[in-house]
Amino acid sequence: MSKRRLPAARLGDYMAAEGQGSSRRTGREEEIPMHRLSINSRASHESAGMSSTFSIDTPLMAATEDLDEAAASRVNMPPLDLDAQGSSGRRGKARTEPLNPQDNAFKKSRYPANVVSNNKYNIITFLPLVLFEQFKFFFNLYFLLVALSQFVPQLRIGYLFTYVGPLVFVLAVTMAKEWHDDHARRKRDSEANSQRYTRLTADGCESIASSKIRVGDFVLIEKNQRVPADMVLLRTTETSGACFVRTDQLDGETDWKLRIAVPPTQKLGDNLDLFSLHGSVYADAPHKDIYDFVGNLTIDSGLGGGAAEAVTVPLGAENTLWANTTLASGSAVGYVVYTGRDTRAAMNTGHAKTKVGILDSEVNRLSKILFVVTLGLSLAMVALDGFKAVWYVTLFRFLILFSSIIPISLRVNLDMGKSFYSMGIERDKEIAGSVVRNSMIPEELGRIEYCLTDKTGTLTRNEMELKRVHMGVMAYTLETSDEVTRHLRTNLRDRVGTAADGGGELAAAAADGDDAGKQPALARGHGKARRDMPQRVFDMVESLALCHNVTPAEESGEAGDTHDARAGVAVAKPMAYQASSPDEVAIVKWTEHVGVVLAERTLTTMTLRLDALMPAALGGVGTAPLLAYDILQVFPFTSESKRMGIVVRSRLTGEIHFIQKGADAVMARIVEYNDWLDEECGNMARDGLRTLVVGRKRLTRQAYARFEDAYARAKVAVVGRADAMRQAVAEHLESDLELLGLTGVEDRLQDHVRATLELLGNAGVRVWMLTGDKVETATCVAVSARLVRRGQLVHVVAGLRTAHEVNAALETLRTLSDCCVVIDGDSLQVALDFFRDEFVAVAAALPAVVCCRCSPTQKADIVRLLQRHTRARVLAVGDGGNDVSMIQAADVGVGLVGREGKQASLAADFSVLQFSYLGRLLLWHGRNSYKRSAKLAQFVIHRGLIISIMQVVFSALFYFAPIALFQGMLLVGYTTVYTMAPVFSLVLDRDVSEDIAMLYPELYAELTKGRALSFKTFFMWLLISIYQGGALMMIAVWLFDTEFIHVVSIAFTGLVLNELLMVALEIRTWHRWMIWSILGSLAIYIASIWVLPAYFDVSFIVTPAFVWKTLVITAVSSVPLYIIKLIRRIYAPPAYAKLT
Repeated sequence: MSKRRLPAARLGDYMAAEGQGSSRRTGREEEIPMHRLSINSRASHESAGMSSTFSIDTPLMAATEDLDEAAASRVNMPPLDLDAQGSSGRRGKARTEPLNPQDNAFKKSRYPANVVSNNKYNIITFLPLVLFEQFKFFFNLYFLLVALSQFVPQLRIGYLFTYVGPLVFVLAVTMAKEWHDDHARRKRDSEANSQRYTRLTADGCESIASSKIRVGDFVLIEKNQRVPADMVLLRTTETSGACFVRTDQLDGETDWKLRIAVPPTQKLGDNLDLFSLHGSVYADAPHKDIYDFVGNLTIDSGLGGGAAEAVTVPLGAENTLWANTTLASGSAVGYVVYTGRDTRAAMNTGHAKTKVGILDSEVNRLSKILFVVTLGLSLAMVALDGFKAVWYVTLFRFLILFSSIIPISLRVNLDMGKSFYSMGIERDKEIAGSVVRNSMIPEELGRIEYCLTDKTGTLTRNEMELKRVHMGVMAYTLETSDEVTRHLRTNLRDRVGTAADGGGELAAAAADGDDAGKQPALARGHGKARRDMPQRVFDMVESLALCHNVTPAEESGEAGDTHDARAGVAVAKPMAYQASSPDEVAIVKWTEHVGVVLAERTLTTMTLRLDALMPAALGGVGTAPLLAYDILQVFPFTSESKRMGIVVRSRLTGEIHFIQKGADAVMARIVEYNDWLDEECGNMARDGLRTLVVGRKRLTRQAYARFEDAYARAKVAVVGRADAMRQAVAEHLESDLELLGLTGVEDRLQDHVRATLELLGNAGVRVWMLTGDKVETATCVAVSARLVRRGQLVHVVAGLRTAHEVNAALETLRTLSDCCVVIDGDSLQVALDFFRDEFVAVAAALPAVVCCRCSPTQKADIVRLLQRHTRARVLAVGDGGNDVSMIQAADVGVGLVGREGKQASLAADFSVLQFSYLGRLLLWHGRNSYKRSAKLAQFVIHRGLIISIMQVVFSALFYFAPIALFQGMLLVGYTTVYTMAPVFSLVLDRDVSEDIAMLYPELYAELTKGRALSFKTFFMWLLISIYQGGALMMIAVWLFDTEFIHVVSIAFTGLVLNELLMVALEIRTWHRWMIWSILGSLAIYIASIWVLPAYFDVSFIVTPAFVWKTLVITAVSSVPLYIIKLIRRIYAPPAYAKLT
């Protein structure tokens, strides 16, 4: 039976992949054996039983593992079966393409172009979509019908421009704004699509734009470069064929992911040798699942070495580089399999939608009420006239005559106000760098009830730092790390002497091998006997430097003569580290900082460089002694075990040690009894630090041999293999470990995150954290960021797989009113599948929710779920490409300019530089935008209502004739030059000062109730309009009964003065432009009396009788409202008035 042999990768890489294998995501597999890496290639049709796993053992047990044909056939599934199964979220069909790009050129056009597109319109759809978005609002549609009616001679009233002009102006302004916003999006997309990449050709390399990449291309990706399309990894500069990628812009997870190059192509001598290969690449249909890929790479010829048969290699997710990920190590060559909208990143990103603010929806509802009022008044006029002659024509004429009740200028004023608010946000120096990308919804910032935030790069900087090390009797921080170095130097120099002599002694001891009698005192004292402080410090630092999955690399990237194994010394050079977890990198960096450097790591060995022994006068330059260790076993971290361990043997002393670190909850029962661990763990947790307990156990050769024998038997067990392996480790290793110490790692928060979250909480905004990270990591950050307040319970819901378990968890949550619930992705999915309404009802009432292991699609689903079930306004904030779907689905999307790119920022409605800007964005700009827009909308409605009421009274007095009271320039000038500037100046008003708004966030909670624009306030303004319109018209007729021919100019003068006084009445904080706008409008009106002699009789207007009677009319319509407002401020002031 033929065999297939898979190459081994670096041990650190294995451990990286092990910690985040796909078993964690599905919850259906038994626990992965701790001594091996399992990389799963699982199709979406897993339920049909079609899954496979291939494994790579560590070299201690076997360098490689052989797969027989049956196993290989399970991995290498037939394409037809895959395509027939299908799955939800799949789009298109499976594809098989030639491996050699020279054979593939004629097929590339079949697939989507590799472009990023966030724009909403194109040249064809712009006009129809913009018109649809405008005319779906009732009052725009109403005015369209009114304007069209003026082309019918029987229905025409006044000048055609009076009705058509304002509508055309509104549409022109709106279309200009939409074009400007979409042009900006298109420009940003163009920048992303024009990024340069290197494509391999048979003639060499060529630089092309990202948009020119096609399926079947060989693309070279450099370190720290974004992957432009979904690719199969063919080659890396790493000799092992492995590399790391950062996926936080795709799935939100901070840990690096291991990717393995296809073995046959990795073995080629040069990148250009790829063009000598001929074969094909099969890839399953495009779909959303970023953890799943099924494909085959078949090489028919070109490998050389006398290979006559075709070689087929199964491909899984571990062989891929997804678009929007970033290559973290070396450089790589990939074969493009999906481009553009077929990539995983694009399929997990929702399309941009046109967002409509709740205030616009409320105004639209009010316009329908106004239409009913207009229709009712028109019917009343016709009915009171006795339905004479062609009454239906009269009805339509009255509808047109009263059309100003629904003011067309409302849209213009509101849109201009939105632009003004957007300008204020961008010019605010306190939140410098903020950009408004959607200027249509700034008032939405004042109505937010839920804030859904990403973690990595949004709340945190993703910069891990070891803040504290506690060893029972002494604690060390970064500020006291020099004491650790001094203890290390003391411990080493007392026994070794100078650094130079130490190197020789270490080398000599290494040459003696396992002769314990000749071992230097450097390695003594590892037993349980009481040791002095320098020895305790060295034991802790040594264990931290050994127990991890980190792979070192010199920052210069040069290898060679820096190590001298025979001399036992090395040249001290700065190191860079690669690992699947930034926590472990932080710990290794700390050991380097104090003088013990991870210098080299292979599959079977690890080397530490003792920089602490270097003379301080050399300033870190020179040679340092080395300590070498053999790696015997590695037990990687898993979310189930919550710990990792390693068995190492010192080449210097021959001693074997089992070192383990993990969560305090599991390590407490493994280490020896102590009286300080629980207390210190609590202290660090309260400070928001991630704690790891470190323990160690010395093993004799006989003890390790017994463990190795039991472990080997467990590995070949047919039934219960994983349990047997865990049992062997627990019995032989995990007992009575010496407690060395406790570490506290901090994921550094963004500036002022704690204060901002507290501010939002006090403002009544419920904050949910949605992250792709582990439960433990997310919980620590939630505590550190004060998302979980002091004394608040943290309730974890994780690992649930059945509806019964989720139902029980929901019953428990119903009894917990003040807690933060932490739920993982699998449990969340079960809850959404079976108890969607119940889960949202319970979770929405909690002060804080943390969702872990969320995919981009899940994040967007949660947003839509909250919107649908709570009817509340939801804000989503994130910084990565994996947050784009969530941002676009939310009522308000805020994107941070992240370290890894601008995908979220470009797709968001508002772009800010840091999370702390949210406080000012909501509490100050959101408050002003909403309050001002609400006041402006109601005042514009009032301005239309009052003139319509005057028209009603006029028509009623003149035998119900559909004759316009104000025509031509009076009607146009009333809503423009006479009152537009004063009314629009209300966008400068503010009810509280900036300091008060930020000092008392509780004021924001009042805004979410929507009381600034409600049916109550609308009907109040309706009554005011009826009173003022009726008073102005009736008193004008009564006072000027002898000069009735001048009633139009009399009534219009009183109307203009009344509106200017009403603007002054509504202003709470005066601005100089408000004063100038009122005085300027009054001056323009007075001047127009002489400019428009057809409407005004100057000789009559300058008489004292006209002046005093006009003042009386204005006083009767306005003064009572001033009195009422004064009484209300004294006896029933608003909440904000009590603070000013």
